Amino acid sequence: MPSLASNSNDPVIRCDSVYKIFGDNAKGLMREANGAVDAAKFEQAGCIVGVNNASFEVYPGELLIIMGLSGSGKSTLLRCISRLTRATAGKIFIEGEDIQSISNKQLIQLRRSKMGMVFQSFALLPHKTVLENIAFPLQVKGVSTKESIKRAGEMIDLVSLSGRENYFPRQLSGGQQQRVGIARSLAIEPDIWFLDEPFSALDPLIRKEMQDEFLRLQGVLSKTILFVTHDFDEALRLADRIAIMKDGIIEQLDTPANIVLNPATEYVRKFTEEVPREKVLKIETVMDPIIVGEAIGDLKVSKDALIETVAEAVLTADKPLPVVNDAGEIVGTVHAAKIVKLLFGGRSHKSLGQSS
Repeated sequence: MPSLASNSNDPVIRCDSVYKIFGDNAKGLMREANGAVDAAKFEQAGCIVGVNNASFEVYPGELLIIMGLSGSGKSTLLRCISRLTRATAGKIFIEGEDIQSISNKQLIQLRRSKMGMVFQSFALLPHKTVLENIAFPLQVKGVSTKESIKRAGEMIDLVSLSGRENYFPRQLSGGQQQRVGIARSLAIEPDIWFLDEPFSALDPLIRKEMQDEFLRLQGVLSKTILFVTHDFDEALRLADRIAIMKDGIIEQLDTPANIVLNPATEYVRKFTEEVPREKVLKIETVMDPIIVGEAIGDLKVSKDALIETVAEAVLTADKPLPVVNDAGEIVGTVHAAKIVKLLFGGRSHKSLGQSS
């Protein structure tokens, strides 16, 4: 497989009009539809539309979350991109290579060298220790026992499981088992990381801890990640961009802030209208232009700070506060009135539904 191009603007993953139709006559119906797939008509003909004309790109180091209700097509899309399921039509490129056209041997090599996968079920080998579970995929690749054990030990340190190397899965909590699954997928040093509902089986407290751990790991490793979830709060917390799916169609693909501020469809609007915006929006979205001669406070806030993190400082200041960019230059001001309006707009936490 070709290595990732040095130009960071080149996508790691590119989907071009990807369809996945389940049913015996799927390809025939696709030819007749000429790209205009009507899910209801296909269902009448005995087919189910899993993914309908998905086109997008994922860039190096980006964390793209795919979310939707049960049956929306999010997991099916992920499986098509990893070629665990073959797409019915369209092209899927991994680092410029069309994975629809590669041989099974090439696909195995691609998965072993480029892809890491974590699923809702931990799928740990019960008769192997933590260390052995993590070393296993390396040994399958032909790495020596000594080197694979060394690498597994490094992964154990990375996911904070030191001291549990010789535990068996049954001796670990759910969160610890999930850490082993994450460490095992990272052991092969994948360029691309696929995660399908990895935290949905965990209780809320452990889930929050695993999200924290995930953010820490991504801060260190900067992997290119496709992450499937049904939980909108989780998506808002983790994603660089979010793709929201309904009936196999990507309704909107955008940054969390733009999805909340500018929902593209009525479907998207219905569950974004009650999102706690201060947890999503940055100060730059509510700042005002600089007014010459306006008195401002001494405390400076970053334009990239989440509103939630600086709201108290803005509300307790007796003057508008200056907003600065990365270079420390004042680019605007933020007024308490803007924060009050945003905070008291009425909202509640919301999830899209159950996993698919």
